Amino acid sequence: MTTLTDPPKDQFRLSMLLYDTRYRSATIQVIALIAFMLLAAWLISNTAQNLAALGKPIDFGFFKEPASYDINQRLLDYTSRDSHLRAALIGLLNTLVVAVLGCATATVVGIFVGVLRLSHNWLIARLMTVYVEMFRNVPVLLWIVFIMAILIETLPAPRAFRGADAEASMLLGDSVALTNRGVYIPEPLFSRGLGDLHFLGESSLRFNVSLDLVAVLIVLAVGFWVSHIIKKRADRLQEETGVRPATWYLRLGVVLVPLLILLAILGFHLGYPELKGFNFSGGTHLRNSLIALWLALSLYTAAFIAEIVRAGIMAISKGQTEAASALGLRPNRVMGLVILPQALRVIVPPLISQYLNLTKNSSLAIAVGYMDITGTLGGITMNQTGRELECVLLLMLVYLVISLTISAVMNWYNESVKLKER
Repeated sequence: MTTLTDPPKDQFRLSMLLYDTRYRSATIQVIALIAFMLLAAWLISNTAQNLAALGKPIDFGFFKEPASYDINQRLLDYTSRDSHLRAALIGLLNTLVVAVLGCATATVVGIFVGVLRLSHNWLIARLMTVYVEMFRNVPVLLWIVFIMAILIETLPAPRAFRGADAEASMLLGDSVALTNRGVYIPEPLFSRGLGDLHFLGESSLRFNVSLDLVAVLIVLAVGFWVSHIIKKRADRLQEETGVRPATWYLRLGVVLVPLLILLAILGFHLGYPELKGFNFSGGTHLRNSLIALWLALSLYTAAFIAEIVRAGIMAISKGQTEAASALGLRPNRVMGLVILPQALRVIVPPLISQYLNLTKNSSLAIAVGYMDITGTLGGITMNQTGRELECVLLLMLVYLVISLTISAVMNWYNESVKLKER
C-alpha cells in the first residue's frame, strides 16, 4: 500500500529574492525605491549645505516680516503693514477666484460652442469653427494683454460720467458703471444683519465669516436637498405608473420661497456705486486686470472644451438620435436627455486636463497686474526677501495641492455619472 504525501516546501533563502520569480519583481522595486530616496536625500542635503555656506540657510521666518506692498484686488482685509504670509494668503484667494470663475465660464461657453459646431445651419457652424480656431491657435498671454488693452482704451474714464452733459452713463438703472478703471456693480447689504464671526484673532491668517452668508447658504442647501427628494419621488412614481407628475413649481418653490423670506428678515438691499470726486465709491469694484484675465482664460479654454464636447457627442451612435426622434422628442430634448448624458463618459476625463491648464495658466496674471499667488509669493515677496528656494517650493506645493484637489473632485464626479451595468 502506497501513501501519498505533499512534497516538502522549500525553506526561504536570500538568493530567492533574485532568482525566484515570486519575489524578484518586488525586490527590484524595493531596491529602486531605496535608491531614489537616497538620491533625493543627497540632493536635499547638498542643497542645504550649499545654501548654508552662502549664508542663506533654509528659513521661513521671512513670512513674519511686513510685506510693504499693496494688493489692489482682494477678498479679505489687507494693508501694506501686514506680513508676507498674509500677502500670500490674499494671492492664493485671488488665484482660486480666477480658477473657479474661469472653469465655470469656460464650461458653459465650451458646451454651447461645441453643440453649435454640430448645427445643420452652415453659417452658425462656420462661425463657431472660426471662434475655436482663432482662440486655440493664439497664445493665451496675448489674449490676456489684448483684452486688457481693449478695456483700458475703449471704456470711458470715471470723469466721463460727471455732470448734466456726461459723455457716458451707467447701465441697468444707474447700478453698473463700465470704466477704464474697472467695472462697478452693486454689492449685497443687510440692514438687520447677524454680524460676523472672527477667527484667528490678529494673526496673519485671520479671517471673518459673515453669518448672513452662512444663513443664506444653509437655507439654499436645505432647499436643494428637499428639491432632490421631490425629484426622487417623481422618478419613483414615473417608474410605477408611467406618468410623471409636474414638480417644477414645487422644486422651485422650496428653494426660492425660504430664501426670499430669509432675505426679507435680514433686510437685504443693494449698495449702488456713486461717482464721488474723481472716482466711484460704494458697490463692488471688479478691476480690469481681473476681468481681462477671467475672460481671456475662459474664452481660450472654452475653445478646447468645445472640441472635447463635439468629440463626445460624435462618439454617440446616430441611432440614439434617430430612436429618440422616433419617440417624438424635439432636437433640444434629444440633446439634453439622450446624447449629452451618454457623452459625459467621453467628455469628463479630458475636461479635467483643461481645468488644470486653466488653473496653472492663471499664473500669467502678473502680465496685467493682477496679484495672484504667483505675483505675491513668487513675485514681490521673493524679490524683497531673496528667498528664492523657499518661495518657489511653496509655490509649487500650492499649485500641486490645487491641481490634485480639482482632479479628485472631477474623478469623483466622473464615477458618479458613468453608466452602471446591471
